[in-house]
Amino acid sequence: MIQVNDLHKSYGAVLAVDGISFEISQGETFGLLGPNGAGKTTTIHLLTGALRPDEGTININGTSDPTRLEVRRRVGFAPQALALYDQLTGEENLTFFGKLYGLSGPRLKERVDWGLTFAGLTERRADRAMTYSGGMKRRLNLACALVHDPAVVFLDEPTAGVDPQSRNHIFEGIEALATQGRTILYTTHYMEEAQRLCDRVAIMDHGHILALDTVEGLIQRHGGLSVIEAEMEGPVPDGLELPGKLEEKVLRFESDRPFDEAGRLMAAGVKFAAFRVERPNLEVVFLALTGRRLRD
Repeated sequence: MIQVNDLHKSYGAVLAVDGISFEISQGETFGLLGPNGAGKTTTIHLLTGALRPDEGTININGTSDPTRLEVRRRVGFAPQALALYDQLTGEENLTFFGKLYGLSGPRLKERVDWGLTFAGLTERRADRAMTYSGGMKRRLNLACALVHDPAVVFLDEPTAGVDPQSRNHIFEGIEALATQGRTILYTTHYMEEAQRLCDRVAIMDHGHILALDTVEGLIQRHGGLSVIEAEMEGPVPDGLELPGKLEEKVLRFESDRPFDEAGRLMAAGVKFAAFRVERPNLEVVFLALTGRRLRD
């Protein structure tokens, strides 16, 4: 459905996208993660035709030019910066964007009604967007990107600055789109979002893709070992070799098989009052690959 090959884009001396390549299958939700300035938004702008690449190729559903009308009619884009008209109502915003995509008559009304339901704004349809909360605007922004029923959806930080209720509503909407077979490219720097929504994830920094795999695959390859903290109930049997350091009845160690290690210790006579395992997650992988330095 989407093929990106050796894509480059510079802004003067700044190389924003530096030779990235990836493919997204039809019906896949593909996450593009990275810190601020990694090149995520530039990548989406190249894929939507808002920018032209300096080098490389983009193919969306068999067409190599994303600026062509037949491509744009099949693509929806919800930008990070809200693309709404504050003086228009929620219904009028959806109607305007629907008409831009060539909708009219009963089909336009059907899709506008769908968009209001999708955004949870049916009861506020006649209110101007300027009166909406940040979360309501985010939901409307997403609905406007979907009003023409696109097969491919680009979402650039779609939950930026929203409350937990709006975030969960957006998640549920995206999951519903995925079950309908939409192809979704989702950029974020929130690890829990990617872990919940994405079939595969590419981690990007300084214009490069550093790693690309399923979430579980990334964790296995780059996450390191599980960290175990076990509180002993009684004394350690004499002569037993422990896998880590014991301090005041608390044993700390790392292992790729923590429960096998716990079973070995229990078989040797160790009794635990508590046993806690902290498994590596996508955030651990992200920090390992992109570093812990602050990005402003």
